[in-house]
Amino acid sequence: MATVPDIHIKRIYEAPTAADGYRVLIDRLWPRGVSRRRAALDAWLRELAPSDALRTWYRHDPARWPQFRRRYRAQLRLQGAALEALRQRARHGPVTLLTATREARINHAVVLRAVLTPPRPRARRSSKA
Repeated sequence: MATVPDIHIKRIYEAPTAADGYRVLIDRLWPRGVSRRRAALDAWLRELAPSDALRTWYRHDPARWPQFRRRYRAQLRLQGAALEALRQRARHGPVTLLTATREARINHAVVLRAVLTPPRPRARRSSKA
């Protein structure tokens, strides 16, 4: 039985903790004001970040969120090997996706975590007649 991936999201500006597990930066650009030492990264997976064109188009505009999610998922489909490697790592211990974005609910890390995590089975309704 496969275990469910353990994936968290955190801003790169927050201090690292032991609970972070494998720390991976998923932004295409290096975050301002953060040294590599302070970042305490295990990996920087730029290929899993949205393209520059998509990021520039989106600009964290809530009205563009649904379309951004669709476009970003399409880009991620081309990164099967990197996604599977990260998914496997998350099945064996915590993985923390790091991003510089300030927007906590509508950002690429949220989409990436959803892609990496299998959907939960829906509860079956009992049909009592």
